[in-house]
Amino acid sequence: MDIIKQIAEELKLREEQVTEAVALLDDGKTVPFIARYRKEKTGSMDDQTLHILNERLNYLRKLEERKQEIISAIEAQEKMTPELNSAILGAKTLVEAEDLYRPYKQKRRTKASVAKERGLQPLADLIMEQRHEINPTAEAARYISEEKEIPDAEAALSGAMDIISETVSDDADLRKRLRNLLGLRGFLNVKAADPETDSVYRNYYEFSKPIERVAQHQILAVNRGEKEEMLKPSLVMPEGLGERIVTKAYVLNDSSSGQLVETAALEAYKKSLFPAIQREVRSILTDSASEQAIKVFASNLRQLLLQPPMKGMITLGLDPGFRTGCKVAIVDPTGKVLATDVVHITASSKMQIAQDKEKLKRLILQYQVAAIAIGNGTASRESEQIVSEILHEIPEHTAAYMVVSEAGASVYSASRLAAEEFPDYDVALRSAVSIARRLQDPLAELVKIEPKAIGVGEYQHDMPPARLSESLTSVVEDCVNAVGVDLNTASSSLLSYISGVHSGIAHNIVAYREENGIFNSRKELMKVPKLGAKAFELCAGFLRVRDGRNPLDNTGVHPESYRAAEALLKTCGYSLNDIGENLSELGKKAESRGFAALSAELGVGEPTLRDIIKELQKPGRDPRDELPKPLMRSGDIMTLEDLKSGMELIGTVRNIIDFGAFVDIGVHEDGLVHVSQLSKQKIAHPLDVVKVGQVVRVRVMECDVKRKRISLTMKGVSQENLYS
Repeated sequence: MDIIKQIAEELKLREEQVTEAVALLDDGKTVPFIARYRKEKTGSMDDQTLHILNERLNYLRKLEERKQEIISAIEAQEKMTPELNSAILGAKTLVEAEDLYRPYKQKRRTKASVAKERGLQPLADLIMEQRHEINPTAEAARYISEEKEIPDAEAALSGAMDIISETVSDDADLRKRLRNLLGLRGFLNVKAADPETDSVYRNYYEFSKPIERVAQHQILAVNRGEKEEMLKPSLVMPEGLGERIVTKAYVLNDSSSGQLVETAALEAYKKSLFPAIQREVRSILTDSASEQAIKVFASNLRQLLLQPPMKGMITLGLDPGFRTGCKVAIVDPTGKVLATDVVHITASSKMQIAQDKEKLKRLILQYQVAAIAIGNGTASRESEQIVSEILHEIPEHTAAYMVVSEAGASVYSASRLAAEEFPDYDVALRSAVSIARRLQDPLAELVKIEPKAIGVGEYQHDMPPARLSESLTSVVEDCVNAVGVDLNTASSSLLSYISGVHSGIAHNIVAYREENGIFNSRKELMKVPKLGAKAFELCAGFLRVRDGRNPLDNTGVHPESYRAAEALLKTCGYSLNDIGENLSELGKKAESRGFAALSAELGVGEPTLRDIIKELQKPGRDPRDELPKPLMRSGDIMTLEDLKSGMELIGTVRNIIDFGAFVDIGVHEDGLVHVSQLSKQKIAHPLDVVKVGQVVRVRVMECDVKRKRISLTMKGVSQENLYS
């Protein structure tokens, strides 16, 4: 219950909400299922809040488990005290709990442990009392023993000092104070490993900043520079501050014993305590920066996956290249490949370019291509120029193009999945197909690629792999389930992200479909091997059956609510055959009866009733259709040299990082809108203003042609009529 209360306070939720959510998670219910179909229990908690709750729950449970392990270990040594037990139980983090356990943890033999074995603990305790009348040397002489390898008083004092040093180093409260102090008052200083060597880290060659003001992306940049042996970072405390804290904690007076304690304490601070604190704070900073980077990556990925699909369009995918030519793939509105080819429109021979330009033109006209997706890799700018020229030369044909990110396309095209899907195509042609499809339906195509390979983040290769994978996989699952999938056309890759469906069940669904034909109802899912009642409960509502026996199977209404949906229709004077546009008045009729009363009558909660009404009015609804479409181009393209300060251009946000947003304005190189230029108002993060895939109007501030850097601003730039 303490965990429930703590999570409720941290997330500003009611305790009963958290209790219900935890019970559902413990029962094996997935986050998408809980967010969509158990709103009454959780108070309509959304998927992102549920993920945060689940992560915090796992951490706190792990913390409690570790506390009990520590308590048991100390009790086994018969060293537990009521005060220590209370301190351990009150620890807020794993680091605090481990600090308390540190003095009792089994260690490799140290100078202090050897001194204790020789019986010098009482001498160390006596010196720690720091009584003026005590002569440490005289007391040490009492411990001289050939048998215990203590030849003289000096050796005894040295052993006692080792024990005192370790005591200081293991002090949990002192470690916590120093850790907090370093974070609040310390500095991150960075030097170049070789100042004469130029690198992307030059901004950090002489870098010093208060730790509490260091930006998250700067932490990650310094870490990478250190890993590549280009930078030498260190955390430093204001001069003498740490030493004063340590001596104040342990030195009581200037007696002979006090002087020895001071020497031992400062030795501990210099050799073990502060280096350990430095490592811990570096680790805390890195963990915090990594979590922020993962959060931004996840947000960017969510926005990318939920970009609106370009439905009903025959699309040409163009994978640019120089030496081997540009690979072409034309797909129909469902993504089925109609034709493939290779055109050398970026060749050095003008004759070759002219010939293949005509070939590409014939393909566009022959297959009535409406949209062209150009990969943004090598030779993209040259390919874009030719495509723009072709579209100008066939004014009778309406088509437009868009440069799309091909991040991850090569990963997919070389994968086992791509080989199974296109066994007769080489890797490059598979990539062209992927580029075409990711314009048609970004979600359906991008789920085939490992999330971190999609490349809408920063420093993703430096993140903890398991944590990054967990976070990004959750985002993909949320997006796939939010949109829903067609049970009769979805690939096994797409199906594997559905709530309750793992890769094995996904393959079984596809195999069943291939062997028995299309599904005519959701109920048929129960015939799929390994898909039992629990999996059916979790997945059924997210799988759509178009033109099936029951119109409800093409909605987001869960089978458990079919009876309520049918009763609702009957109560309001409709039938199942009216599902769709004929139910435009359903909401008003339900409202006239009172949602609370109608919910009680139908035996469902009010949030579920509202969801049912929404689904009945728009069966097969794709939430992405309500978003603005991507920016397609058909006019002339510009080069970096064409850009002039003050120009206003329309572009698409390609990536968002902590310090700004990169925008594609059609000149091959993305321009940067620094966070300070995103809005007239001060903002905490670029995600507060823009998102990946958003179409924005920007003004050119500066263009550095030599360094290929474009500085843009959105300050004072109108964002109205972007699609006119």
